[in-house]
Amino acid sequence: MILGVNAYLVLNGNGQEAVKFYEYALDAKVESLQTFGQVPENPEYPIPAEAKERVLHAKLKIADTDLMISDTLPGQPYETGSQVNISVTTNNVEKSKEVFEKLQEGGYVIMPLQETFWSPSYGQLTDKFGIHWQVSTHVEQS
Repeated sequence: MILGVNAYLVLNGNGQEAVKFYEYALDAKVESLQTFGQVPENPEYPIPAEAKERVLHAKLKIADTDLMISDTLPGQPYETGSQVNISVTTNNVEKSKEVFEKLQEGGYVIMPLQETFWSPSYGQLTDKFGIHWQVSTHVEQS
């Protein structure tokens, strides 16, 4: 089952500033904010020192809507016009696979669906219309 679809803003190093700005401008409540420096260390993918304070993921609540924000890593391509992604969250891996496969028809995969430390199945793609999508599985822990 799809749990929701939300806007996901991708910024180029000023994510912390954006979180504070939208908190102020939109009366948003910051529900979570995690930086790249808080990511579990992986020797195969070291996080550069200049990225440690960048936003990996922030979730802001604005009325009944979620707004999510992250920064790119230093050196990653950043294109004006690609700052807004759409995030689809499902409650099981099979549904995430189904949605991902359908959205990628005629488009291209940026990051294949894979297990991450925050999701059993997460991936990114651009659909045939040039829209950037993030597909994530959220499973309630009991």
